[in-house]
Amino acid sequence: MPKTNLKTLAYHHIRQKIITCEYAPGAFLNEEMLTEDMNLSRTPVRDALSRLEQEGLIQIRSKRGIMVTPLSVREINMIYEMRLLYEPYALLNYGTLLPQESLTEFYHIFSHKNSDTECFQNNDYFYDLDSRFHLMIIETCPNIYIHRSYRLIHAQDTRLRYMTGNVSNNRLEETFREHLAIIVPCLQGNWEKAAEKMVLHIEESKKSAFHLIFENSADSIHLQKIPPAFL
Repeated sequence: MPKTNLKTLAYHHIRQKIITCEYAPGAFLNEEMLTEDMNLSRTPVRDALSRLEQEGLIQIRSKRGIMVTPLSVREINMIYEMRLLYEPYALLNYGTLLPQESLTEFYHIFSHKNSDTECFQNNDYFYDLDSRFHLMIIETCPNIYIHRSYRLIHAQDTRLRYMTGNVSNNRLEETFREHLAIIVPCLQGNWEKAAEKMVLHIEESKKSAFHLIFENSADSIHLQKIPPAFL
């Protein structure tokens, strides 16, 4: 196998374990463990670690090792701050480029909800659906620099979901309604309203994330107690 493929293999393998929190936030890794885990030499592993450090998923600390970047309250607030900058902006400026067939498909998915659907039985399916909806909006934007920046946010947001655990059915239903509130003005060509509804959705998602954090053990998710000012 070509070296470039080995580097890519190592990168995706380690990245996936970080994003799914198999390598937990704040945990320390070492090259020997990683090379043994993947049965690879140090060269592709080091290349992967360099890329992951650039993405902010790990921190290479002199004499201490490789630490999976913790998700602090400050980090989470920055994630949502960037989402509030990017997603409403994409709707306002590039909404006309959104594929109507995809918007219509999402409209039917989010408007035909019930407790027996796969979304309500399988959180991974819901997370994938939610990701596809938001990524569709960003990827329609022709600005490649927005794509690259959002990819970093998306990776951290996915980690947060795995850290906080299962989403409640109440929040799932609320998310469906919030998505519909975005899609309807999109189908009508009302981009100002769509952007406004996106802002409300992201703000509600942030509140929900911090609520879930409160319900988890601070030790298990490596977060300090959250001041009321952040709620």
